[in-house]
Amino acid sequence: MQRINDNEIKQIMSQVPLKELGKEAFKIKRELHPQKLTTFVVDRNINYTNICWVDCKFCAFKRELGDENEGYILSFEEIDKKIDELIAIGGTQILFQGGVHPKLKIEWYEDLVRHIAKKYPQITIHGFSAIEIDYIARISKISLQETLARLKEAGLSSIPGAGAEILSDRIRDLIAPKKLSADRWIEVHKTAHQLGIKSTATMMFGTLEDDNDIIEHWRRIRELQDETGGFRAFIMWSFQPDYTPLKKEFPHIQKASSNRYLQLLASSRIYLDNFPNIQSSWVTQGSHIGQLSLLFGANDLGSTMLEENVVAAAGAKNSMNQAEMIRLIKDIGEIPAKRDTAYRILEKFE
Repeated sequence: MQRINDNEIKQIMSQVPLKELGKEAFKIKRELHPQKLTTFVVDRNINYTNICWVDCKFCAFKRELGDENEGYILSFEEIDKKIDELIAIGGTQILFQGGVHPKLKIEWYEDLVRHIAKKYPQITIHGFSAIEIDYIARISKISLQETLARLKEAGLSSIPGAGAEILSDRIRDLIAPKKLSADRWIEVHKTAHQLGIKSTATMMFGTLEDDNDIIEHWRRIRELQDETGGFRAFIMWSFQPDYTPLKKEFPHIQKASSNRYLQLLASSRIYLDNFPNIQSSWVTQGSHIGQLSLLFGANDLGSTMLEENVVAAAGAKNSMNQAEMIRLIKDIGEIPAKRDTAYRILEKFE
């Protein structure tokens, strides 16, 4: 298949009917994944702290340092309990991220990762977004490379794409002016890839961006993937406006429609030709649109997500267990398969 350029994908997004867009994305998905496998992972999202200085306007989860009523840092014992509960249901991964705590330095993170890796060697630590890593490096007065190398040595396996939002500084300056720049987000992931740490790429849409900003985002991650091959998957979700400062500042913002989500999902599958996996976002879209996304280019249903706090804080409280995922996948004629973080198949449910 010939690579689609920016002008072509923009034209496709504006002119191709949704149903036809879905058919094309599904065709590409089938070419990439002819075995008809749809994967998922059993994991838990552990938010080790909700204390954060970054003040993203789209976030309803964060609390400020000194907020003794609602701010927290989980103890190692509390984290252990959450991992024990995950292992009890057959989980293999923790998605580990938090607010950007203004006082925690590299030694705290090393101790935490080393503790988990030693006590739970069967669990993969998929943790710390680019903004967290960037701030750990800055507050600890060390380089990005040293920060990532030390975390890897302690037991960090891969990093999530969180914090990308839209990789357009025009939008970032409006919705998260304190957050790292688009260039710096790319630099963190590029450095991780160079050290052998794989990652995922994400995108949050539905704030103040337009199609040009979205295409800029896709172009930047596609270019880095060409260079490093370090992204395992692309994951996209819609902004949840309820209870967020951004909604108060821009009251006209409404939750993006399911049609918009499916349009962008299918378009991303067509454009991101070097990404092997695209994940459904049932957490923000609900199980039925999550299922429908499998016909619009997604080949992975994501995580059972035993725990999720950030999106839930903004009012989206969808949930799904392994049995439900298996049923939804089988309902569209695909074969459900439990995977690990590296997309290795652990079990098929034929």
